[in-house]
Amino acid sequence: MEETNSKNFIERIIDQDLADGTYTKVVTRFPPEPNGYLHIGHAKSILLNYGTAQKYHGDFHLRFDDTNPTKEDTEYVDSIVKDVEWLGAKYVGGVRFASNYFDQMYEIAEKLIQKGKAYVDDLTPEQMRKYRGTLTEPGKESPNRNRPIEESLDLFRRMKAGEFEDGALVLRAKIDMTSPNMNMRDPILYRVAHQHHQNTGDKWCIYPMYDFAHPIEDAIEGVTHSLCTLEFEDHRPLYNWVVREAEFPNPPKQIEFAKMYVTNVITGKRYIKRLVEQGVVDGWDDPRLVTIAALRRRGFTPESLHKFMEITGVSKSNSSVDYALLEYCIRDDLKPKAPRIMAVLDPIKLIIDNYPEDQVEYMDAKVNVENPDLGMKKIPFERELYIERNDFMIDPPKKYYRMFVGNEVRLMNAYFVRCTGYETDEDGNVTVVHGTYDPETRNGSGFKGRKVKGTIHWIPVHHCIDAEVRLYENLVDEEKGVYNEDGSVNLNPHSLTIKEHCFVEETVRANKPGDQFQFVRNGYYNIDPKDTTDDHLVFNRICELKSSFKLPKK
Repeated sequence: MEETNSKNFIERIIDQDLADGTYTKVVTRFPPEPNGYLHIGHAKSILLNYGTAQKYHGDFHLRFDDTNPTKEDTEYVDSIVKDVEWLGAKYVGGVRFASNYFDQMYEIAEKLIQKGKAYVDDLTPEQMRKYRGTLTEPGKESPNRNRPIEESLDLFRRMKAGEFEDGALVLRAKIDMTSPNMNMRDPILYRVAHQHHQNTGDKWCIYPMYDFAHPIEDAIEGVTHSLCTLEFEDHRPLYNWVVREAEFPNPPKQIEFAKMYVTNVITGKRYIKRLVEQGVVDGWDDPRLVTIAALRRRGFTPESLHKFMEITGVSKSNSSVDYALLEYCIRDDLKPKAPRIMAVLDPIKLIIDNYPEDQVEYMDAKVNVENPDLGMKKIPFERELYIERNDFMIDPPKKYYRMFVGNEVRLMNAYFVRCTGYETDEDGNVTVVHGTYDPETRNGSGFKGRKVKGTIHWIPVHHCIDAEVRLYENLVDEEKGVYNEDGSVNLNPHSLTIKEHCFVEETVRANKPGDQFQFVRNGYYNIDPKDTTDDHLVFNRICELKSSFKLPKK
């Protein structure tokens, strides 16, 4: 009983279906339309469908609902396949397409005409809207609704043969023009569209509508549970009508769940497309977006998205999730496995005056202080180092424990250094800090009872890599909300800060684009897989090191 209560409502439905013999094997699917890139909301659907199939030792299908060639492109097909595979969702039977079933859909359409359940209509779109009625008023029947079966069948075959122009005729289901559900008021099943299709080429000049094609695809593939978001709840009666009238012996069952809304992000395809076309963002994979491609490029891991979906759960009620939860999940995932490296993003030079000029020694450091299994590394140390500009102050406030004249700090994994002075340029900006080191304090030894409160990181001037670092903030101005009244996006002018001539450890040479790190005392970063070259290393900030966000109590 306890196990049953821990299951979500979808699993309880499936349990009952298996128990009463409605289905013997669970089959789910993810059915994207190839008209854009997937975003984090799609990741929830992918992982829910895949995870459900896994839990019941069933099958998971990846199938493209490619019924609208005017908006579809192979670029989107390729990106979606990559996203699904990156998330770890293993699909059986290869990549599937709705267009693979166009012949069967056409046969079913003819069958509906012959059964008196569909007819060809020549009303204009304006007339059709007028006949359709409103939410409070019933629709009225088209003058063509009772067209003889033979005539509708002939017209439909001529539609297929290419005799009519786009929009001249449609095939409509004959259901109920007085239904309170607008989707049941004789919906369109087929339209004429002389369009090249990314999968079938020029074979077809008529294409099925999504609401007609989708349930047929599910039924042909033996899908048992068609899991979709709540906006399709009103479409379920039509889904059931199609598979029933098509006379599938063991039709699938549609179950709706709530979409996942993430605060202050842009997920609408048309908005993202506009930002891409206007050059506001660097493509669909710009790290400020929450497309799966963008999250991957920014440095999020499949494991972090799995955890995010697990925490947010599945429900029947729409709700919003704080973006900070997503950052919590990537921190939690990277904390034990991302190598720690020292990186200086706003450098000033520190010269240790009493350190031998030509000497270089190698300091031992843990790759990850919380995970000893990742081992140790060697970091070169020399007389001239880079430190962060904010790790030195001329006139420090109280409780400032970093470098100022007369104060001693610990250089991480190295020595104690006492600040002895500094140099400035003609504008008064600090350019060089001077100090002396205590050779007895190497790697934390020989403290002689001294207490040093401040620890700072550093980079050896002659043994480092010059890199570009990109600091990302929310693309949206959070105080103003995502969208303006005119549909434009409230953009944050500070969503991207590019810092040139940052310095990082030489140890990163062994890594490849996409690899993640923790920059000590700073945040989590990855090597940008798109713009990094052999001669130009680019890092993306995934998230800051800490956050005030706390996981909600259950």
